[in-house]
Amino acid sequence: MSSLRGKVAIVGAADTRVGVVPDRTATELCIESVLLALADAGIGKDEVDGLVTCNSMAQPMLYHAEAIAEYLAITPRYCFAAGAGGGTTFSVLHHAASAILTGMAEVVVVAMADSLRSGLTRDQAMLMQSSTGHPQYEQPYGPTVPAYYALIAQAHMARYGTRPEHFAEIAVACRAHAARNPAAQMRESITVDDVLNSRMIADPLHLLDCSLVSDGGAAIILVAAERARAFRQSPVYVLGVGEGHGHEHISQAQDLTASAARESGQRAYAMAGLRPADMDFAQLYDCFTPTVLVELEDLGFCAKGEGGAFVSEAGIGPAGQLPVNTHGGLLSHCHPGNPGSMFALTESVWQLRHTAGERQVANARYGLLHAQGGIMSSHSTLILGREEG
Repeated sequence: MSSLRGKVAIVGAADTRVGVVPDRTATELCIESVLLALADAGIGKDEVDGLVTCNSMAQPMLYHAEAIAEYLAITPRYCFAAGAGGGTTFSVLHHAASAILTGMAEVVVVAMADSLRSGLTRDQAMLMQSSTGHPQYEQPYGPTVPAYYALIAQAHMARYGTRPEHFAEIAVACRAHAARNPAAQMRESITVDDVLNSRMIADPLHLLDCSLVSDGGAAIILVAAERARAFRQSPVYVLGVGEGHGHEHISQAQDLTASAARESGQRAYAMAGLRPADMDFAQLYDCFTPTVLVELEDLGFCAKGEGGAFVSEAGIGPAGQLPVNTHGGLLSHCHPGNPGSMFALTESVWQLRHTAGERQVANARYGLLHAQGGIMSSHSTLILGREEG
């Protein structure tokens, strides 16, 4: 695994419009993101010989990556569609990097998009929310996805004394970042009281503790490090990657207050030769506010059980000790389902290029990205840097 460190770089990155985009299908958003990323890198589509996608919920295809290649009128020699829920983005990145290092491809596009806001009916969305759990041990009792994450919140509160205010502060911090991002879906500032007074969804989670439902797509372009400086933009290097897998269904989790983010983070840090203290920012999967708190602990930014205090005292907002989700995250920027982490990836590229404008983290050199799929089930951690080593 150590052979990946600094060997590949991201040379193109782009987002489509996000939020409510009714004039684009999921496929059109995916194609648009690829074309924008190619323009960012300064290359044409005929130079692409690798393509990685994830399937769409709103517009599923039997062979998604091949279909996107067909729409683009390219014939890549490396092509696949992956599915690991919200953790897909960073899992596929090391697969794409490995393909480059083994000669399977030279220029790989990773593109993901969906139209959960405009492409699904309310009934379809509710079916998706209620069909996630174990068919025998969870689904018969009627929980939706927010209810599963509420279990995690309740467990953390019971064990460590965490308060709903701590979760609310995470939502407030993400919105503060989004207020600096003209592309974010939700930019109006909110307070802790706003979060706590918003509609209860699954105790203790309120509406503003929950991620958005969005349309949108994003893409990046990956090449070998030795080629990276030949492209238009400053390269951003992959320094560390790691995965961790604890369970499939939440009823089988060994501990509701801990996750396999610990293992995925340790593997990524080891590959990069870096520590949590070296990170200038973090992009953490925030489908619901409790996930951020658990991830902060499991990824080593604070001790176990101290996530609430870290959020309150050290801070994760624009002026905090550790800026988290500098684009606004899934809570305020956008969340089109499985592609949601792609926007954390493109945002990190801009942060490390030092082109993020008003939301730029000063002198950013290293960033940690983390995503998870299922109900804190499948974890992937990525460390990026401005320099190869």
